[in-house]
Amino acid sequence: MDRVNANPLLKPNCQGDTANSPLTLETINQMSPTAKQSTIIEPPRGWLKLNLGEIWRYRDLLYLLARRDISTRFRQSVIGYGWAILRPLLTAAIFTLVFSVFVKVETEVPYPIFAFAGLMPWLYFANSLTDVTSSIVGGGPLLTKVYFPRLVLPLAKIGVGLVELALQFLVLFGLLIYYSYAPGWQILLVPVFVLVTVVTALAFGIWLTALNVKYRDVGMAVPFLIQIWMYLCPIVYPITMVPEQFRTIYAINPMVGVIEGFRWALLGTQHPNWTMVGVSLAVMSVILITGVAYFRKVETSFADII
Repeated sequence: MDRVNANPLLKPNCQGDTANSPLTLETINQMSPTAKQSTIIEPPRGWLKLNLGEIWRYRDLLYLLARRDISTRFRQSVIGYGWAILRPLLTAAIFTLVFSVFVKVETEVPYPIFAFAGLMPWLYFANSLTDVTSSIVGGGPLLTKVYFPRLVLPLAKIGVGLVELALQFLVLFGLLIYYSYAPGWQILLVPVFVLVTVVTALAFGIWLTALNVKYRDVGMAVPFLIQIWMYLCPIVYPITMVPEQFRTIYAINPMVGVIEGFRWALLGTQHPNWTMVGVSLAVMSVILITGVAYFRKVETSFADII
């Protein structure tokens, strides 16, 4: 059985001798081109270098992780994927009782479909934000064993909620039929607002997951943050209830433009204030760019910290 010399500075003599000799510039020059080949591993340069080509090469891993997370979410559950429908339905029913029957909030469309249409993007955002925040810490064992683009972990979490969102669309269409409410041409723009919702969740999630590696308080604060955040969005009330002088400040919340656009595209309600939508999208873009920059800066230390 051949014995491999453990000393990297001792290489077989290029003249064919079996004796070991120190690796010098002369012996390197005598090596064949094949023997000179080497792999150099360097940290990524530039904060905004996304390496999308590298992420594409690891698309199989991305698919497998997303599939695993989808299966894990509903594993050993009696209702299974029914939870994706039951939770927003029960929440919309409670909101209808409190804000339509007790508080008497006036809306352009029947309140149940008003609330359900607002809950759909919000539940996707809230669940995805929670999952993405814990993605790097939860993937610690994998990070320390094998190399892959770190962005694969948060991207895999983003895809999980899309399955639930697709099921909720079926429920919404059932509600529209029940209330004899036909959507208009705006429904063609629904995929655009779904994409904006996905990007918004990713923008905040990338920031939070990078911070959560070093400061675990972030992961514990996210559920509390989401509870407060929900009431700062036009989910249970129309945006017309917000005083005019506060609406620009209100629109700094990126989910305001998302929910208003989502509801307009699905229900054909009064078109959203495009200035507010523009403010929301601008804020989301800034958060995404800076989040990716920060993530790229600190990702090389994830395995060491975890």
